This record gives sequence, structure tokens and C-alpha cells, in this order.
Amino acid sequence: MSDEVAPFSAAGRSAKPGTNAFISPRSFGCGCAALRLECGSRGWEALLRLAALRIGGILNVSSLARDAQLSEPTARRYLNLLETLMVIHRLPPFLGNRSKRLIKSPKLYFADSGLAAHLAGVTELGTSPAEPLRGPLLENYVLQNLRAALEPHLVGARFYFWHEQGRQEVDFVIEHGRKLVAVEVKATGRLNMDDTRSLRDFLRRTPSCVAGVLTYFGEEILPLGETTWAVPLHCLLS
Repeated sequence: MSDEVAPFSAAGRSAKPGTNAFISPRSFGCGCAALRLECGSRGWEALLRLAALRIGGILNVSSLARDAQLSEPTARRYLNLLETLMVIHRLPPFLGNRSKRLIKSPKLYFADSGLAAHLAGVTELGTSPAEPLRGPLLENYVLQNLRAALEPHLVGARFYFWHEQGRQEVDFVIEHGRKLVAVEVKATGRLNMDDTRSLRDFLRRTPSCVAGVLTYFGEEILPLGETTWAVPLHCLLS
């Protein structure tokens, strides 16, 4: 992620998205009540806050359980309940090409990026590169909006990520039928060819991928290759 992040508006999905658009938490009181009944208060709250601090990362349940002072089976039960209540979302890896170094654990995201920001104590993203969750929260915001926009219309659409250990990564791979679209999120208004390396590598390795989209804070839709485009974030989510 680049250091340059445009200020956000709170106008909603139809306008250019901004900081306030994805750091205003919604109520999830019913879910909290269910968790308290199932899990008690301290354990699940610690797990939830620690999960928010790991947003967009590869889920390591053992590490999360240790930091929350829970047993691993208990942490797994809590995570299962949080996912059932649609508080968190475990994004599975795409394993459909021949790379031998693919990460096979899921990534952790929240159903609402505003809730994740609230739990992580993030109140303002601004333009400073100092906030380590700025990039992951933006990814979460893009994912939740893409799912909301596509799932009602593309029945059976599935979302993945692709990550070669120590090498390339694509934030989201959308599968519908036998076709794939790869989406990379960049918090920058200026692009260079290095920004497209992962997309180009994924398309080269995956014949069923029909397009690659790099979404960014710019103003123009730009061709980056025969089947790859840079698309402004506000266009992608409008």
C-alpha cells in the first residue's frame, strides 16, 4: 500500500468512499448478546479485539488463542460463532493453479470494516502512513462492498485470495462458474508497473482468469494490459 491516501467522504457507496465511510461501526447488539450467553464476556471480547488488530492477515488460531489467553479449541468455537453471526468472515485461499508455494490458511476479515476499526481503536486514517491498519481496513471495505454488490446478482459467486509464500499476492479472486476475476487494492493515486506484478503473474498462471482489476485512488480508468485495468475505487464500488 502506498503512503498516499485520499481523504474520504461519508456520502456512501455511490460517492467516492472515504475514511468516515468505513470507520463508523454499526450496531451488532444481538450478536454480542448471543456471544455473552455462549462464551461469557471476557474471553470473546478479548478475542474480538485481537481479531480486529489482525484484520486482513493470515489467520493463525493458535497465536490468536494464546494472546487472548484461551485454549485453541475455545478460540475456534468463538470464531465459528462469530462467523455464524456474520461478525467476521474467513476468506479462503484460491488453490486452483499449479504453484507449489501457496498459502493454504484463510485470511481474517470483518463483515463491517467500521466495526473492525472501532474495535481496533482506529478513529481517523487521514494521509499519514503511521496507521498500520490503514491498508487492511481499506481491503476489508472493498471486500464487504464487492460482496454486497455481487452476491445478490451472481448466484454462486465465491471470493478468495491468492498468496504465494514470500512472493506474489492478489487481494481478491472472484469465481463465478468457471471464470475468475482478480482484484488488487492499492491505497495510492499514482501507479507504476510494479503495482501490477502480482495481477500479471496470477493471470499468467491461471488461464480461467478473464480479467485483472487494480483499484486505486485515482480518477481515470487506465488499461494496464490486454486484460488488466486500473479502476478508481469510487467507480468500482458505485
